[in-house]
Parts: sequence; C-alpha cells; structure tokens
Amino acid sequence: MSINMKNIAIRSAKNSDLPKLAKFLQVLVDAERPFDPTLKTGEIFYYDIQELILDQKTEVLVVDYNSEVIGCGYAQIREANEYEQHEVFGYLGFMFVDEEFRGKGISNLLLNDLKKWILNQGINEVRLQVYDENESAVRAYEKAGFKKLTTMMRCNIG
Repeated sequence: MSINMKNIAIRSAKNSDLPKLAKFLQVLVDAERPFDPTLKTGEIFYYDIQELILDQKTEVLVVDYNSEVIGCGYAQIREANEYEQHEVFGYLGFMFVDEEFRGKGISNLLLNDLKKWILNQGINEVRLQVYDENESAVRAYEKAGFKKLTTMMRCNIG
C-alpha cells in the first residue's frame, strides 16, 4: 500500500480517540504475548489511557491518515532514581502503528514529535522498554538512536 505522507498528521489525543486507542492497546498486548509468558489471558490494560490524556506530565499523540487514527504513542516525564545523574527523564510508551502502515517511516515521525515534546520540557534523557526478543522493534529503536541499557531476566522456580 502506498500512502501520501502529506495526508499524515500527528496531533494530541482527545477523549473521542479513546475507543480506537483501546483497540490499539489490545492489538499491542496480543503482539507482546509471545514475548511474555507471564501476561494474563483476556483483555489487559497496561494503563488508563484517559488518565494519560489528562495528565499534565504526559503527552499522548495520535497519527491521523486521511482523518483516521492509525497510530499512537506517549511521552511522560518521570522521576529518576536518586543515584542517577538526571532528576527526571522522558519515558516513551504505547508506541503503535497499524500493521498496514508499518515500514513507511510513520513510527519515526511519531518518535520525533514525542522527543520534541520531551525536549520542550527541558529534558534530554529519554527511555523506553521493549521486549528483547522483539527484534524488529529493537532495530527500529536502535535506528532512532536508542541503545540497550539493561536486560530484565526472569525465572519460574515453582
């Protein structure tokens, strides 16, 4: 599918976007299930999307294509650990682009706008979490300038 990038607009999310964002979240959860055997079955809501939209320390953006929401992500100001050099950092989450629009540079546009919002808050440290086995996402984030910092490991001993 070829798309006209002139028809792409990135804007702040509104309450009217909530039904679409809730669907995106479930698609994201389903995509992450193969990477995380600890996820419960059924619908999972990692966070309250409406609360994120209302939060002064969070910017939720959506990607519109011809007035249809096709992607989203958020940036959030978070407190750093007391032993880190920075007091706060920008955290990125809920990064999603509808499958038929992937591989066209849309996620990079979204990432850039989220980074700009974080910079406008006077913050230059940006972090996110991604499943290590989600190789395509890891490559995309590395291409956008991110580097691996830690690896969380788990073990079921029961």
